[in-house]
Amino acid sequence: MSATPFRVRTLDNRIDRKSFTSGTLALDQYFQQQVTQDIRRRVSACFVALTDEDRVAGYYTLATASLLLDDLPTELAKKLPRYPSLPTVRMGRLAVDQDFKAQGLGGALLADALDRCIRSEITAYAMVVDANDDIATSFYLHHGFIGLSEAPQTLFLPLATAKNILSA
Repeated sequence: MSATPFRVRTLDNRIDRKSFTSGTLALDQYFQQQVTQDIRRRVSACFVALTDEDRVAGYYTLATASLLLDDLPTELAKKLPRYPSLPTVRMGRLAVDQDFKAQGLGGALLADALDRCIRSEITAYAMVVDANDDIATSFYLHHGFIGLSEAPQTLFLPLATAKNILSA
């Protein structure tokens, strides 16, 4: 990880978003132009990794979601209550500024998001992500996520599994 210490906190209006550049136009435009609207409408929460100089090094968003029980692998589904869907948390976006890539910040932000979900008093079965390309899919698979057979770029990680991984 970077020698630069990061602190993760909730995005607010005092944080400069204009200079953030991940190299992925859709992620940059969302962060610079739309994220505050989603926060105001309570459809998403955004968390940022800041340097000591308050520069945004990375961000992620979380929102509530659900996962159909029938979409889960059979060996997991048979151990769960027979509800049609399970509560989950969706990581909608995860991005790291180009100046901070290849330093482990993406993994650290993912760990922060998982820890935040595990500590929440509102329970969820898993974290779900929609990987937008093969690189993102590989990233999530590397961190223990499981692809859904019908939609392999939609991946999930049971929060009980994440808790075991994070506490190891």
